Amino acid sequence: MYDYLVVGAGLFGSVFAREAKDKGYSVLVVDKRDHIAGNVYTRKVEGINFHQYGAHIFHTNNKEVWDYVNKFITFNRFTNSPVANYKGELYSLPFNMYTFNKMWGVITPDEAKAKIEEQRKEVVGEPENLEEQAISLVGRDIYEKLIKGYTEKQWGRDCKDLPSFIIKRLPVRFTFDNNYFNALYQGIPVGGYTKMVEKMLEGIEVRLNTDYLANKEELDGIAKKVIYTGAIDAYYDYKLGTLEYRSVRFENEVLDMPNFQGNAAVNYTDRETPYTRIIEHKWFEFGKDENGNDLPKTIISKEYSSEWKPGDEPYYPVNDERNSKLYAEYKALSLNEDKVIFGGRLGEYKYYDMDAVIDSALKMTKEVL
Repeated sequence: MYDYLVVGAGLFGSVFAREAKDKGYSVLVVDKRDHIAGNVYTRKVEGINFHQYGAHIFHTNNKEVWDYVNKFITFNRFTNSPVANYKGELYSLPFNMYTFNKMWGVITPDEAKAKIEEQRKEVVGEPENLEEQAISLVGRDIYEKLIKGYTEKQWGRDCKDLPSFIIKRLPVRFTFDNNYFNALYQGIPVGGYTKMVEKMLEGIEVRLNTDYLANKEELDGIAKKVIYTGAIDAYYDYKLGTLEYRSVRFENEVLDMPNFQGNAAVNYTDRETPYTRIIEHKWFEFGKDENGNDLPKTIISKEYSSEWKPGDEPYYPVNDERNSKLYAEYKALSLNEDKVIFGGRLGEYKYYDMDAVIDSALKMTKEVL
């Protein structure tokens, strides 16, 4: 009999399992996939650490979380500086003085502010949709070229039909700084995320290709407590209805060239290009292998945003009114469980950055262990 059965070998489950094991509890981790690390899973392709479920860039201001992950692996100094491609015009992200200079030819912060201020006046009163919200923050030009097409592809809806709260604020910098995340700590694990999660799960029993929900009775019978990081509506067999997500589809290519786009991430912000962005994985580790050698080939992933349907990988919860209300009903059910604790992105129906997932798991261990 195990003290804890942890369902899911992603970040939340792995952190909880590590802490429980270190406190002397017996732990079994199960995952229905054939690998550990959940969506941060990386594998070697042509010597490159390939992010199978999309780009994951670690960034945090939380020193406790940063110190925690650094116990397991060393992080490199990667800084996320994406580029936006609008019909062949290239702009720096997030919006900063390089962006404004390219957009309008302005040179000083005061000129850029004046330009944005003048365009913001177009929206009078409270913004009623995402389009109005974006224009009220950054003006028409930036909205049209760098927000509209990208956002419509991401959500599969016209910006006029999206609620304004999706864009509460937009990062605007009147400096020449294109470090996307304004975080104190940032980087990529040297050797990939899988290596980090392997270290977290060292000495812990893990069973892969094991579908908890399909074997629930048997698995529940061998543990005193269950930490469940799968989808909360799936746990209850969708009896109150299905929670909605956005999903992402990837088209991956290995290219026989050393450099495809010169940057880890290029966003395609026009509506006509069907994908939202192209990731070139080798630049997360500066185009070199672990020994510092240049890699002769490259791998790119084109990302297509799509409506989620059962069977797809759920990525982003659709936190609109309907789904938030439905999640609250499932949450109420979960509070009646004395044996099962729900956690993580799917268990809590919440979009979590990696540092927030780890922080949430550490907080839970303090509460229950």
